[in-house]
Formats: sequence, C-alpha cells, structure tokens
Amino acid sequence: MPQEFDIIVPAGKKKERLDVFLTHHVENATRNKVQTAIRAGLVLVDGVPVRSSHPVAPGEVIHITLPQPPPPDVIAEEIPLDVLYEDEQLLVVNKPAGMVTHPAYGNYTGTLVNALLHHCASLSAANDATRPGIVHRLDKETSGLMVVAKTDAAHAHLARQFARRTITREYQAIVWGLLEPRSGIIDANLGRSKSDRKKMAVVLEGKTAVTEYEVLERFSYLSLLRLRLRTGRTHQIRVHLAHIQHPVFGDPTYNGRRILYGPGTPRQKTEVQALLDIIHRQALHARTIGFVHPATGKELAFSSALPPDMEAVLVTLRKKTR
Repeated sequence: MPQEFDIIVPAGKKKERLDVFLTHHVENATRNKVQTAIRAGLVLVDGVPVRSSHPVAPGEVIHITLPQPPPPDVIAEEIPLDVLYEDEQLLVVNKPAGMVTHPAYGNYTGTLVNALLHHCASLSAANDATRPGIVHRLDKETSGLMVVAKTDAAHAHLARQFARRTITREYQAIVWGLLEPRSGIIDANLGRSKSDRKKMAVVLEGKTAVTEYEVLERFSYLSLLRLRLRTGRTHQIRVHLAHIQHPVFGDPTYNGRRILYGPGTPRQKTEVQALLDIIHRQALHARTIGFVHPATGKELAFSSALPPDMEAVLVTLRKKTR
C-alpha cells in the first residue's frame, strides 16, 4: 500500500526548491527519490502538480504519495550482542547507541535484527520479515534494554503486556535546565510534525502519550532525570521534554545541541562544547525493563549501567559542582 500524507510549509519559511525542501522534511527521502516522485505526478502543491524547481511558500499544502518499496532480504550478521538474559522463549539485550533496531530504508545491515538472526536459532514471526522477534524498539541513538521474543506465543504475550501498559520501563536522561517541580507528569498527544515528516510533535489530534519524570541530580544548567513511560510513542521522551522546554542534552533533532539555560558566557560555551564533544547523540538510556515471563508467569526485572558517554558527561558535571 502506498503512503500518503500532507506537509504544510511553515510560516516564515524562506524560498527553497520543492525537491530540496522535501529531501529535508520527508523521512528516509533522498533528492533522487523525491525528484522521481515529482516527475511521476505523486507530489501536488495545493492540489496541482509542479516541477522540482517550484519555490515553496509558507502555507502551501504539499500532498505526497510514496509507493511502498518491497521489503529487503534480511541476512544474519556476526555482530556482538550484550545479552543480559536468555532462555527458550525470549532474551533481553542491551542495545548500544548507534545501532538501528531493524532493517529499513537506508539501514539494511548492521541492525539489531541482523545480529539476532546470527545469535538465535529462531525468532518470532509475528511481524514482517524485516522485524523478527521485535516486540518494541528504541531509537537508533538511544541506548538500553530491549526484550526480544523467540516464539510467536512469547511475542503475543509480551505484546499484550505492552498494550495493557504493564511492562515497566525506566529511562535516564540528561536534560537542559532545572525542572520545577522536581517530579511530575507530561501528558500531551503525539503525532507526525505537519511541517517535517522526520519529526514527531505535540499535536491535538495525535495519540495519547504520558511520561513521568523525577529529578535525580541538578547541576548549574543541566539535570539528570529518571523517566517512566505510561505509553510508548515514537520519540516520546524526546518530544515531551522538548515540549516543556527541557530537551534532552545533545539531541540534534529536538534542539538539544544549543545552549538553552545558563549565563551564555564564553566560559559556558566552552564548557558546553566540551560536553557535546563527549556525547554525539541524545543523552538518553533505557536503564530498566520489567515484565511477566510468558511461560513461567514469574516477574522479571533487569537493569543496565549508564553507557560510557553519558557517565563521562555526569562525571564532568559533578566535578564542576564540588
């Protein structure tokens, strides 16, 4: 089935070629792919087909129809895995930052699924061929714990727990600013951004999304948070924190790589750049996961230490507060 969606050119947008604009605002797009779609009449601006060179203007509605590409053949690859637990039904892995969960456009190899196919004799087949065993996912640059199903029965049981929100998931993040109150709930619906399909956004008509937070440590202009998900939406923590003006430190997509709090002095700029040189991603880690075992009925819980890049940022911050 083809994908169809609309993008509204945001207010204040400077003139830019249509193909360039869409390359920057459509998920997994390349300029060649966009130009092919435009030539095929699959891109309409205010209901009219246009050329790739059409200069976009604020308020224009761009309607896009993208054919669904055939799923790629997924191959097993000998990639090291950090396995915390494994039995005949499932395994719990600690995914490193930089690893994509499953093959998709632009990332057909080197994913967690490629590694799992080499590691396991079998994985659940409840999903399509590109996502065997995958019950939930983490963003590419988010590190941390995931549970993977080996059997279809285990997959169905775990999926029900996610749907009923009985899975316990706890994250830790370094974020901009000093949150007040020190604990709270962010309740804001999420959906695709109307101006940039590569991003999620808080939108009234979006899906329900609820995140709990608690401040663990405070520094001069950054905080360490514990976060719990009541729902599991794409980019949920990152978008929710950006929405309340406390984006995840280092997040290139949601405004986490520029100074948002603090004096903004040359000294602070130097300090912040030194921290950003340590961590080249969002400072977000899925630290714990808990669930009921599909076969035994026992409650299982697992945790993992913060990865070296986040720990190094915290060590540096703690030294400055002594």
